[in-house]
Amino acid sequence: MANGVKFNEGYPDISTSDAFYVRSQGLIPAATQTLAKGPQQFVRGVAPKYLRRGKGSHVWDVDRNEYIDYSMGVGPISLGYGYGNVDQAIRAQLEEGITFSLMHPLEIEVAELVREVVPNAESVRFSKTGCDVTSAAVRLARAYTRRPNVLCCGYHGWHDWYIGITDRAAGIPDRVRELTFTFAYNDIGSVLDAIDGDTACVILEPVTFEAPRDGFLSELKRVCAANGTLLIFDEMWTGFRLALGGAQEYFAVTPDLACFSKAVANGMPLSLLTGRGEVMRLLEKDVFFYTTFGGEALSLAAAWATITELRDKRVPEYLARQGRKLREGYNQISAALGMDYTRCVGLDYRTMVVFDAKAGDPLEMKSLVQQELLKRGILWGGFHNLSFSHTDTDIDYTLKAYREVLGLLRGAVERGQVRASLRGEPVEPVFRRVGQFNVKPRPAAMPR
Repeated sequence: MANGVKFNEGYPDISTSDAFYVRSQGLIPAATQTLAKGPQQFVRGVAPKYLRRGKGSHVWDVDRNEYIDYSMGVGPISLGYGYGNVDQAIRAQLEEGITFSLMHPLEIEVAELVREVVPNAESVRFSKTGCDVTSAAVRLARAYTRRPNVLCCGYHGWHDWYIGITDRAAGIPDRVRELTFTFAYNDIGSVLDAIDGDTACVILEPVTFEAPRDGFLSELKRVCAANGTLLIFDEMWTGFRLALGGAQEYFAVTPDLACFSKAVANGMPLSLLTGRGEVMRLLEKDVFFYTTFGGEALSLAAAWATITELRDKRVPEYLARQGRKLREGYNQISAALGMDYTRCVGLDYRTMVVFDAKAGDPLEMKSLVQQELLKRGILWGGFHNLSFSHTDTDIDYTLKAYREVLGLLRGAVERGQVRASLRGEPVEPVFRRVGQFNVKPRPAAMPR
């Protein structure tokens, strides 16, 4: 019988998942379209590889095993799988059509709604993916300032201007790589060391798992303004979750441009570029950023319904309450067990469990926790990405599972048997570890 959300004597049967995986080999590079969903991020031999359906905060894999999901599509599922009002909006629009030969009224209606809730949204442009709009924002900043260089912090997608700073930079010309450099979060000194008269923009995730200190975001805005540099917030994770209007609302710091995706349409593909009208007007003639599917109506209908639900149900506050229970509960359990080498960190709406290398290999410890949570019907990749559908029952069950699993981890650490306790290969380092941070690229040689 397939495993359910309960303590199971055995680990999930994943034979159907494994059969699909075999079919992917040589057909789909790395077997996945999204790195964070791929088998490298889960314990091989234990974790499922393919999901079939979802409802609320639960998902079922192709072998019919049921799990509480703490990834939620790697972010897009903000309300829950199969959320009634959103799905109904999609069905109603489907009856009328998906993509048309002229513009659709939803483009205006959703843009007006975004303008109501996002502080800097004097103007709005739609696209499909997060890296679409981060790349458009960078191009727009370069056009507005007439400067070439980009200063960044965090993860911003796969396009050339950004990915050249990572260890996956094959195919990016050196001349492109030399236009982007980096700084450290909460370190205004690293910004001052790097910013100059050629810096078109500073783009960053306004917060991840470390809160801004000493007015960092306000000071960053001041430095950018004094230098004639545009400030861009990449709000893929913070938008519509940390607060309805994102980190810019939560921290009361308004950037020149902001980029959103993930939570805005509860799983439908949509991204937003918002910003000052003066800057965004360049998109009318000077800067080309148009896509065939930018006005696709199913995603816009989903966005209208999603934003309305997020606002009317005060969902960001709910996510913070549920996330606080998980963060505080996990830390109370680890403290009671004397496990000072693991803790749950981050702002409550989205938290992460971390492991200290003083107790062993952090990835092996994470893998053992993941393995044992899977046995108990919890799909977990180290994060708590919450939705409006995560109930008190889900949270209580998860904390009960953590009490059992952390006890097992403590025993394995004390015996020096964490790796030996794994039933498969441990998870691999996540992609967000990128190289060349705090390094300003060497300027290209001047032509003779």
